[in-house]
Amino acid sequence: MEAWFLREWQRNSPWQILLRPLSWLFAVMSATRAALYRIGILRVQRVAVPVIVVGNITVGGTGKTPLVLAIVAILARAGIRCGVVTRGYAAVAAPSRDNVQHVTAESQTPGTTSDEAMLLANRSGVPVYASVNRVVAAQTLLAEHPEIDVIVCDDGLQHYALGRDIEICVVDGARGFGNGGRLPAGPLRESPSRLRAVDAIVVNRTGSHAASARGDTASLSTQSYSMTLGNEVFLSLAGGDTFSAEEMRAQFNGKRIHAVAGIGNPPRFFAHLSRLGFVLATTTAFPDHHAFSRADFANLDADIILMTEKDAVKCRQFADARMWLMQVDALLPAAFGEFLVNRVAALKVQHVARSKTA
Repeated sequence: MEAWFLREWQRNSPWQILLRPLSWLFAVMSATRAALYRIGILRVQRVAVPVIVVGNITVGGTGKTPLVLAIVAILARAGIRCGVVTRGYAAVAAPSRDNVQHVTAESQTPGTTSDEAMLLANRSGVPVYASVNRVVAAQTLLAEHPEIDVIVCDDGLQHYALGRDIEICVVDGARGFGNGGRLPAGPLRESPSRLRAVDAIVVNRTGSHAASARGDTASLSTQSYSMTLGNEVFLSLAGGDTFSAEEMRAQFNGKRIHAVAGIGNPPRFFAHLSRLGFVLATTTAFPDHHAFSRADFANLDADIILMTEKDAVKCRQFADARMWLMQVDALLPAAFGEFLVNRVAALKVQHVARSKTA
């Protein structure tokens, strides 16, 4: 059902007319909620350090988590210490206070820790806290890690309760804004005009050509940067083997390869593998955040099973020799790093001055 809607939202179909009244209602409710935060009836809570929110205005995967990892790495190279907060999902069972989970390699368990949180904890090397309440997550992170200079929020552009200093919106360069409709008749959570208020737009152009990309932001005044996913490395879930894409193709040439994905945009992953030269015998798309089990793979007729890093964190406990993950990095222009470091440095000075006068 999820895949069907994501596909249908790329065009205008007669059945969507029936959903337009619900879309209008959703738009009014969203605008009202945003206005209540803006005028102070609903409370925006700020924390003691600058907050960067990375999010999107559409339903479906756009590449937010790789961008968060890239932001943490960029700031770390500049000597800026980051922490990360993320929502977590319904499966999260937080063992610590105020329904917040400090996600570490030791604490994470598939089924009780969200896949994004596990991936961020495994790769970022910084404190990661998960909670539906991002304000409480940020407060808890700072209470336990007072050395942190800045918090990066994975997703949460519409979570207005958490005050933010920098907003970065990720746009899918291939799918763009779909048919331009609001939920449920289209993929939009907010109007594209929302992008005029963010500090930067990052267009994920992985697998799309600039001339034909649907995520066109040229008409907006907001600074826009292109991003692609690359530096592909393949890791065995069952052992310590690590191959480049070229080595992986050579090692398993002629083998029957099956690709699985339980992410927001499975076709992008399958297309990425094809661009790398892998001939996929079959593919299986699962719902985003699918809770993988051994049964999902038991009857697959495949010599090799390829999956995303986000899916792999939920499969390690029952992985067999067929299972491999593809690890990627967000590749961004130098100008994005310069923008980010300069803005954060200026914000740190402002926060220090504000704390001295408070």
